[in-house]
Amino acid sequence: MVNGERIITRVLEEEMKSAYIDYSMSVIVSRALPDVRDGLKPVHRRVLYGMTELGLSSGRAHKKSARIVGEVLGKYHPHGDSAVYDTMVRMAQPWSLRYPLVDGQGNFGSIDGDNPAAMRYTEARLQRIAEELLADIKKNTVDFKPNFDDSLTEPTVLPARIPNLLVNGASGIAVGMATNMPPHNLTEVVNGIKAYIDDNEITVDGLMEYVTGPDFPTGGTIYGVVGIRQAYMMGKGRVVVRAKAEIEPIKNSYREQIIITEIPYQVNKASTIEKIGNLVSDKRLEGIADVRDESDRKGMRIVIELKRDVVAQIVLNKLYQMTPLQTAFNVNNVALVNGRPVILNLKDMIRHYVDHRHEVVIRRTEYELAQARQRAHILEGLLIALRHLDEVIALIRSSKTPDAARSGLMERFSLSEIQAKAILDMRLQRLTGLERDKIERNYAEIQAKIAEYERILGDESIRMDIIKTELEEVKERYGGDRRTNIVHAEGEISLEDLIENKDMVITISHHGYIKRTPAEEYRVQGRGGVGAKGAGTKDEDFVEHIFVARTHNYMLFFTQGGRCYWLKVHEIPKGDRYFKGRAIQNVIQIPKEDKVQAYLTVESFDDEEFLNSHYIVLATRNGVVKKTVLKAFSRPRVTGVNAIGIREGDGLIEAKLTDGNSEIMIASKNGRAVRFHEKDAREMGRTASGVRGIRLEEDGEDEAIGMVIIPNEDVTLLVISEKGYGKRSSVSEFRITKRGGKGVKSMKITSKTGKVIAIKQVIEGDDIMIITREGITIRMEVDGISKMGRDTQGVRLIRLREEDKIASVARISEHEEEEEENTEAENENKEAVEQAPVEEHTTDE
Repeated sequence: MVNGERIITRVLEEEMKSAYIDYSMSVIVSRALPDVRDGLKPVHRRVLYGMTELGLSSGRAHKKSARIVGEVLGKYHPHGDSAVYDTMVRMAQPWSLRYPLVDGQGNFGSIDGDNPAAMRYTEARLQRIAEELLADIKKNTVDFKPNFDDSLTEPTVLPARIPNLLVNGASGIAVGMATNMPPHNLTEVVNGIKAYIDDNEITVDGLMEYVTGPDFPTGGTIYGVVGIRQAYMMGKGRVVVRAKAEIEPIKNSYREQIIITEIPYQVNKASTIEKIGNLVSDKRLEGIADVRDESDRKGMRIVIELKRDVVAQIVLNKLYQMTPLQTAFNVNNVALVNGRPVILNLKDMIRHYVDHRHEVVIRRTEYELAQARQRAHILEGLLIALRHLDEVIALIRSSKTPDAARSGLMERFSLSEIQAKAILDMRLQRLTGLERDKIERNYAEIQAKIAEYERILGDESIRMDIIKTELEEVKERYGGDRRTNIVHAEGEISLEDLIENKDMVITISHHGYIKRTPAEEYRVQGRGGVGAKGAGTKDEDFVEHIFVARTHNYMLFFTQGGRCYWLKVHEIPKGDRYFKGRAIQNVIQIPKEDKVQAYLTVESFDDEEFLNSHYIVLATRNGVVKKTVLKAFSRPRVTGVNAIGIREGDGLIEAKLTDGNSEIMIASKNGRAVRFHEKDAREMGRTASGVRGIRLEEDGEDEAIGMVIIPNEDVTLLVISEKGYGKRSSVSEFRITKRGGKGVKSMKITSKTGKVIAIKQVIEGDDIMIITREGITIRMEVDGISKMGRDTQGVRLIRLREEDKIASVARISEHEEEEEENTEAENENKEAVEQAPVEEHTTDE
């Protein structure tokens, strides 16, 4: 080994893993994905900032592209010159960007795929709209970071007075992920942002009343709206785009021709014409006599002459099917949020942009306030000098040096060094009467500005009005009509129209695997049976939740940490009873450290009266209860919302839907239950923590295990212990008290029964489904379970294997279903049991 040389031994696999992770994160964060705030990748941001540093505003002369590329390379982007030039070229092409950011002069390529001229031949400057992206950048509105050699600083993001991510879109391929965001119409986007500012709870459907769909620079027609809605709701979707075509008769002939004036976004015109010609030559596309390009400076015009007696619409449909005249734009809204790649829906993108602009307005106002205070401070010193003019002149004349004069002024009139210096620098003409009046007016104006800046910083609504006003100015200056039309596809139907609305049994395991299974796969057994295998789980896992819902219902999942998530039942992975399901983190965006504790089913969120008259009541392990109006949960978000504030050491156990006039019963593990009217629990917001529902025993082991909503006295209370014992008791035996008490006995606890594991309110005709930790299920009729008093231990409901315990209990409410006429043999073999939504309980052990 050479002297001074040091060799570090590394495992090859670990070194490759570390190096590849570093490389992939560099590509994701610093190259391929745009920032959600300004919609720019680093290279785009550096080109625009470099051009503004060169003084290439829209009102200045163009400058050689090579000079711009050199500026960006040398100061901010030490990579290949072709990467920088290609970036600048694309920002100048009107067929690439809906709102070009660079004003190019010379050959910048064409929609036919022609390459631009070399950078030494072309010139460029900023478009006026690009200056809106850079507006106020010198007013401390954004953070700056050192460049690659620490000799200069560059902005980490632009102030972005225009919502560039939405209006110009973005595309890029990173490592393991990609982004493909379509451009939009500026007028529509601004209207949508203003609607969001006015109502932060607006839904994606509400925003779609303003932002109707992508607006491509090359025009065309979007065929169908299902893909647009899917993209705006989920951040991913498939938008079908067609060329704009018209059928015209050929003069002095019996033939027709197809005139194409707009083509889909990112489609090469020349290669498309060549593709049509090849199809005709290969006789795969018949009926076409000639294809020619008549495009000029006035616009695009592709002429397709047809043969005699050919149906033009049929040929056009074949062209859509066989050529790029119809393409699909696969939306994938991935952008960097706080430096991390995130899939964003329409509302997410608008929300992050508004948050960014709000921060810009605050920082700009703080900067302007500091500047105004600094100017006011100087003017105050000048006014003091003017009020004591003779004394000031005498002091200055008697001073031997400027420093002595400055010190004398500071000491005599209690001035700061800045004020004293301003007095000494004051020209003699400022001593005239007009100049003195001007200083006083300036001081009054500065004081008014300071008051206005302080008012802005003290009121968020004023800042939001400023954002709206600036957006309105941008819209008036650059907005315009849509270029891309949107039409409904013939026979367009939603996904739910293809899905039968039927009952499904949904199961969630302790380790977070979820699935749905048709309810008819579970057969009815008698009390005391050994059950049937109901869910295949991996080692040390067991089914913790089981409930029934219909495929078109909304599922509201409530987690132990107090958050609520939305999901359609048909979006849950389907499988038989032996399928373990999929990890719930792959179905809803729930953090790994959290887990589902309760659920609700809601038919829809369209009925305003129903939403305002119903409530969600939540209960926690420490006996806390909270009531919130259902409307507060009617705005689905992919990332969920807060449902209840959970205190340390507590966790959510139940969520129930009520009509505001019900009675609530909460039971504890040690066999007690309290019954009170829900009006005793006042309505609270989603983030509130709630109030005491039941007072638990102070033995360190007691906890709330369930909550039921009592609609009337006809129901009975089913109590089940962890070792398989259960009974029914009349609700009337549980007297009504105030909330927060210890309650009365619900079950006699012995070593044979174990602790109480679940309570359910049931009526005659109901079934219950019991599932154990080992995944064994048994379904039995409630009618077969004995009715007993409160202070009894009940009867054995299920024979458990050694060390097995009950994990979950679900109530299945039977209702009538219409049956088609069947033969007697078919009727004997059919088990026609239809189930309504189930109330579910989970164990906390």
